[in-house]
Amino acid sequence: MPRPVVSADSCAVLSAGLDEPMAGTAPTASAWLCLEQPGPWGDKALVRSHLDPAVGAELQRRGDEVGVRVVLVRRPGQHADSGPPAPRRVFLAHTRPGASWLARADVSDPKELLDLDFAALAAGERPQLGELHTGPVLLVCTNGRRDRCCALLGRPLVGDLAERHPGQVWESTHTGGHRLAPAAVALPTGYAYGRLDVESAEDVLHATAGGEVAAVGCRGRSTWSKFGQAAELAVRGRTGERDADALVVEREWADGQEHVVRVAHRDGRGWEARLVERVQEPARPTSCGKAPVTPVAVEVASLVPA
Repeated sequence: MPRPVVSADSCAVLSAGLDEPMAGTAPTASAWLCLEQPGPWGDKALVRSHLDPAVGAELQRRGDEVGVRVVLVRRPGQHADSGPPAPRRVFLAHTRPGASWLARADVSDPKELLDLDFAALAAGERPQLGELHTGPVLLVCTNGRRDRCCALLGRPLVGDLAERHPGQVWESTHTGGHRLAPAAVALPTGYAYGRLDVESAEDVLHATAGGEVAAVGCRGRSTWSKFGQAAELAVRGRTGERDADALVVEREWADGQEHVVRVAHRDGRGWEARLVERVQEPARPTSCGKAPVTPVAVEVASLVPA
C-alpha cells in the first residue's frame, strides 16, 4: 500500500520528534467489547455512525460505569457507505493477568449486546455468548474523524498486515493516544502499543499469540491505571520479563507529590516504584487541529525491591 503523506505539524509527527514518553498512556479498561460496524465513523463513533445512536449511547454508558471499553471495529479494506453485515462479529475480552480470555460471537442485531451483564464482564466472567477465540486480535485505530493521524498512519499498517494475518487485524475506533499513531491494542492481554510499523506490529502479534509482551512501542496494560502501567513496564525493563502474566500490580497509593506502586512477580519477587507526573515542554498539539498544550507524562523516579 502506498505510504501516506503526513504533514510535519501533525500531532503524531510532533510527538515522535519530541520523543514523548509512551509508558502509562494506554487506555484503562478491565474488559473490552468490540462490535463490527462498517461504513463511516464520526468523531464520536458510537453515536455517529450507521449504528443506532440510542444503542451506541447505551453501550457506552454501561461500559463507562464499570470499566468496559466499547469500540467499533471493521474488517480491513474499502468501506462503502452501505448497510451493516448480517450477522456482525463481536469480540469480548477480559485482560487481567492469569485470568484473561477472548471470545467471539456473531449477532444479528447490536441490541442483543444490551442483554450482557457489563459488571460481570468487567469482573472477568465470560458471558454465555459465542465461543472462546484462539489467537490474538490486534485493534488498530483508524478513526480519521477523531484524528487524521489515525487514518493516515493506521490504515496503511492494517493493509500491510491483513493478508498475512487474516482475521487477526481489525480497524478500530478511538482507543486513546492518536498522537502515538499508528496505535493499537492487543487482545486478550490488553497491552497497548504506539508508533508501530510493520516489523513491530508483527512482533506484537507473535508475542501476544505466545502469551508475551512486545517490548518495542509498549504503552502499558489497560488493566492498570496509568501509574500501574508505567511501573509494570519499568519492572519489565529492569528484568527483561516478557511473559504477559508474570507481573501483577498489587497496590498503589499517593504519597505527597509521588505515586507509589507495588508490582509483584509470580515467583515471589516484588518491587516498589515511585512515580511522578512531569510537564513535557515545549507545548504541542496532542490532537491534530487543536491548540498547543504541555502534556503531562508519568515518569518512574525510583524502582527498588519491595
